[in-house]
Amino acid sequence: MVPADSHLPAPASSPAPAPTSSPAPAPPRALSFDRAAAQYAAARPGYPPALFDAVEELAHRPLHGARTIDVGAGTGISTRLLHERGALVTAVEPGAGMAEELHRSHPALPVVRGDGNRLPLATASADLITYAQSWHWTDRTLATAEVLRVLRPGGALALWWNVSDHSVPWIDEQDARLRRFFGAGDSAHGSAVRSRDLPSGLDFTHRRLPWTRRVPLDTHLANLGSHSAFLVLGAEPTRRFLAEERARLAELFPDGTVEESYAVDLSVAVSPGAPPLSTP
Repeated sequence: MVPADSHLPAPASSPAPAPTSSPAPAPPRALSFDRAAAQYAAARPGYPPALFDAVEELAHRPLHGARTIDVGAGTGISTRLLHERGALVTAVEPGAGMAEELHRSHPALPVVRGDGNRLPLATASADLITYAQSWHWTDRTLATAEVLRVLRPGGALALWWNVSDHSVPWIDEQDARLRRFFGAGDSAHGSAVRSRDLPSGLDFTHRRLPWTRRVPLDTHLANLGSHSAFLVLGAEPTRRFLAEERARLAELFPDGTVEESYAVDLSVAVSPGAPPLSTP
């Protein structure tokens, strides 16, 4: 925990390994990513430059020099990109395995253990708080209160998700197979931002930013398998589904390269109480 009078947290040391004398209890779904942190880091998509242009526009300030908190940072996919845009970014991540992978891959980036419901940060210490693929793991009431506490007046909250583009026929067909397999409406493609239970009391502006990436079939399947719906399912049913999916997609993409199509659903709100911050 960061002292209340500190400005921003210092980098945390690598998380200690779990004791080996007795098995750890099964983690909740939100922490299921710890068991596949390296796979997540290698296979998950990043984000297009247009996303960060839009964040700057809607937050009314440049990322360069902005004191930024990336909550639920995972393996640091968004943290690294924010850093490359000049943000003074600190990652907050609850999972030991994910935090360790972030620290291993990006040792220069500060990371602290914590979650959005109890941010280990000083009051009014951040210009920007971001949640990339992670707001839906919070308790909305607790996390909203923490956002409003930690943001400086006029600071901004930015939430975004990569959502597979179902207007592409093969992606829509794959989504149907995923939903039949999991039942109960579950998938590994993401869903529209309006289903995300956004914070109340904030005035959000929404953007939808299409983009694509071309990856080997193995990477596409590893990306699917890194989603929590598969991670909590178990190895054997996951292996069977992905093997069947490999056979289908090998026919569709005979050169072994899959073009994944996404739209980033972005929602940005500026905190009340003061006009937007000026450029440092």
